[in-house]
Amino acid sequence: MPLARPTGQIPDAAWTSGFREMTEPWKGAVGCLGVAVFFAMTIGIISWQALEQSPEEWVLRGRTGGMLWERRRGALLLRALPAGRTVAVIAVGGVPAAEPPPPRDRCWHDGGQFCYTWEEDAELRLSLEPPPAPATECYGVRWTPLRPDVMLKDCFSMANVSWYGGASIRAQRWPLNGAESHAQPFVSGDFSKNPAGYGPVLERYFLGSTGVTVTVAPDVPLFVSLESNRHFCLETPAGRAAVPLRYLLCVSPDVAAAHQLVGSQLVGQARALPDTALLGSPIWRYHGPAGSAAKIKRGLRSLAKRLKRHHLQEGVLALGERCTAILAAADHVPWERRKKHDSARAWDPSLIEPLQLSITLSPYASIASPLFLRSLRDGEAASYWLSLQPQSGGCSVPLLTTWKGRLCARLNITSEAALSWYLARARRLRQVLGAAYVVFEGAEGNAFLEQDVPPPAELVGDRYTGALAAALATLGNATVISAGARSSHLPLFVQMSPLHSDWSHAGLKGVIPSVLHYSLLGYNFFIPDAVGGSLASDAPGDPELYVRWLQIVTFLPVMAFSTPPWLCCDAWVLNLTRQCIQRHQDFVVPLLLKYSEEWLSLGYPIFRPAWWLSPTDPTAFTIEDEFLIGDEVLVAPITEKGQMWRDIYLPGEGHLWMDTNTARVFDGGTILRNYSASLAEVPVFVKTS
Repeated sequence: MPLARPTGQIPDAAWTSGFREMTEPWKGAVGCLGVAVFFAMTIGIISWQALEQSPEEWVLRGRTGGMLWERRRGALLLRALPAGRTVAVIAVGGVPAAEPPPPRDRCWHDGGQFCYTWEEDAELRLSLEPPPAPATECYGVRWTPLRPDVMLKDCFSMANVSWYGGASIRAQRWPLNGAESHAQPFVSGDFSKNPAGYGPVLERYFLGSTGVTVTVAPDVPLFVSLESNRHFCLETPAGRAAVPLRYLLCVSPDVAAAHQLVGSQLVGQARALPDTALLGSPIWRYHGPAGSAAKIKRGLRSLAKRLKRHHLQEGVLALGERCTAILAAADHVPWERRKKHDSARAWDPSLIEPLQLSITLSPYASIASPLFLRSLRDGEAASYWLSLQPQSGGCSVPLLTTWKGRLCARLNITSEAALSWYLARARRLRQVLGAAYVVFEGAEGNAFLEQDVPPPAELVGDRYTGALAAALATLGNATVISAGARSSHLPLFVQMSPLHSDWSHAGLKGVIPSVLHYSLLGYNFFIPDAVGGSLASDAPGDPELYVRWLQIVTFLPVMAFSTPPWLCCDAWVLNLTRQCIQRHQDFVVPLLLKYSEEWLSLGYPIFRPAWWLSPTDPTAFTIEDEFLIGDEVLVAPITEKGQMWRDIYLPGEGHLWMDTNTARVFDGGTILRNYSASLAEVPVFVKTS
């Protein structure tokens, strides 16, 4: 029998016995080799993830864009397709930033949603929402805290994005990138009470130069902060159980299209015009003697005579709240108690004709006033004034606040009886005093939040301002209000906040940014602060400041004066004032009436930024010292002290612009360097093609 040839294989028994007989050093070497192989594989996998796996992950994709999660910063990215440009970067706060959400999408079965939960922190839900137009795509963002102590905070980067809208601030900026504000409730406020707070006109709407809009639902408790040139943040207050943060992101082709398609339709109600007769009527504020009704009447007659003597006899004489109250009290004196031969006992509006009269009221009553004391005596204080409800039994206590340095109660607009009484009183005073216009101050602010008291559900946020505006609109279109919140559609004029008599952004430099801000939010029919500013500085009057202010106000809806030109300046300024008023009536008012029709039908702003005609030019995004009236007039005034020239950006490539002072024609889409503008002139250009 032939012998079998060796196969070269190690018999199992031999392999096993050989391994058992291996010395300890050999066993250690084999173990180390295994550990090394394991670590090498681990490092390889990590390196592969770092090199091959993208730091960005699509979480929701739409037709023209989508949202991504960026792991490195813990941020949501809103990106437009097909170019792939990032239109918004939203840094997420309140949840672990490094945790990537894509692996656990609980809405994977629904292509129109993305859901993710950070265990014990918050839930995120993104959804595709119906767009307002085919060129726009919208995404709903909803954060829900899972614990009461979780504060949700989304911060929108200002890097490469200019932001507009939101709230007015003391030193207004355009865009908002240069503004600074700590986190605080996003409600309208009074700068005289809180200079660092938000101003009287705001909307929950932010517009980015990349064509993105951010709108927050009105029922969301909202805090907003602005950090200069870094970001603005939307926050929810901590300590409330499961209060979601909800907002809507929409992306359009450019910034102008975004506002036309989204921002212009914010209110969603039919718009109405205020009394356009006021547009051509300069307002002269009365600051004469105010010790008694007789002195006020004599002072009004004296001011009317001075205006007539200086050929400024058209317009409105405006009484402040204190003078209105004195006249109203005098007219309430029973007839039999008045002196028979008191010539000043009755106010006759014909004494100031052709000038008209405006009076001023507010929803406040001093606690020392007969009105408030009578309500206490009759047991009606809780019905007529905002009150604190007792926690267990007892009586309601009026919520007291300050107004113009006095301790006051505020009208309870949730009471039909109180509101009816207040409106009836306003109608009666307007009739008795023969007033053509009624100004209502103090509409801004939330008295409960000022006292750090939770407001009732019907007065959350800015609902007081909105409800008061709606009620005042029933008085007719000759009504002026001091604040606006979701009320731009109403036939009301809005009085702008007082400005300082200086060249800062709290003074002259803030006028044009405020104009653009108000108009962007739909408040086109505003009354700017008086020429030269209402908040006087310690320095003596500055004629140059007065003139440059006058030149800007000439092109706004209403020209208002606190200091008459003959008191501040030389005779040539008085002549210039007459010329500006005439130019306002002949040139500006017809333009405003023309574009008010466009506002009624489309909601477009009447006063427009330079980017309205150059929506993709980054140069136009930060211009804050020019404005357009409609699409055809560009106003580029001087806002720097002592300056007789400036650079002027002419928007709209392909258009031609003619200087109304020199008749020279220039191309749009260009910058005129060191363009001359003497103290007696303001550069104004008319589009010729």
